[in-house]
Amino acid sequence: MAKKDDNFIMLPTVDVCFKGLMYNPKVRKGFIAALLGTDPAAVRETVLLPTALRQEYPDEKLGILDVRALMEDGAQINMEMQAYPFGQWDARSLFYLSKMYTEQIGRGDPYTKLKKCIHVSILDFIRFADDEKCHRIISLCDEQTGKKYTDLLEMQILELKKLPEELQSDDEVIRWMRFLAGKNRKELEDMAGTSEYIEEAYRELERMSADERARLEYEARQKAIRDHDAIMSSAWETGMEKGLQEGMEKGLQEGREQGMKQGLQQGIRQERQDIVFRMLEKGMDPEMIADLTGMNIEEIQKREEDFRARG
Repeated sequence: MAKKDDNFIMLPTVDVCFKGLMYNPKVRKGFIAALLGTDPAAVRETVLLPTALRQEYPDEKLGILDVRALMEDGAQINMEMQAYPFGQWDARSLFYLSKMYTEQIGRGDPYTKLKKCIHVSILDFIRFADDEKCHRIISLCDEQTGKKYTDLLEMQILELKKLPEELQSDDEVIRWMRFLAGKNRKELEDMAGTSEYIEEAYRELERMSADERARLEYEARQKAIRDHDAIMSSAWETGMEKGLQEGMEKGLQEGREQGMKQGLQQGIRQERQDIVFRMLEKGMDPEMIADLTGMNIEEIQKREEDFRARG
């Protein structure tokens, strides 16, 4: 029988662990207060709303786990931990924020029933590489004056990979981000002393980590994320290898620099076409393929025509 690792602790960047943390009312209260920039005492009550595992296509094993909380004033906050990048991320986030907003009313209901909706994405990867901001708040505003148009729709994006090097910070969101980004027990324990709410989150991690059933669920989810990363990395590396090989061949004839550039592009195009063909073989529709691959719908439809002509 394998010896149990007494030092094992779950990591919050695995979404099933993050969701477990948010089921703790005190942890949820502290984290939401940080996001809202208010004192936790002002967050009187939050109620978890039911959510389902969102899957982008029927056979997907990974899906997206999220946590939706209802505030006392009727506002809603949807939070999700994302460990990997995916195509059309901007469009998806906007879609789920809009869906949360429109689901508040039915036919004939007055628009006065609409309350503020916030979509929070915690990313364990870099989405905006052209700046160093690790926490951004996005809302609708006038492009010329910068004046906010409405307070009813808001997105918050937390990029854990862009956390500043300095450990000390008065920003409560940064403290939470540093805790959520912890990669071992020591890093998590060090952050636990920064606030009573983060300390409660650490204690909750210890409780979940000691629960055998929760640990099995965590390890299964962690494996699914790793498998997804491996598949995506393999597809990218294959495209790179093909491109480099063809680029070098062309480089002998047309010049190394230009040839490698063209070959790389051609190889990547060929690999993406192969991936699209495999998805079409599985019966996926063009819209779904475009969403998953980041390719535009017109290109997918052209590939579909080629696929049908070939078959």
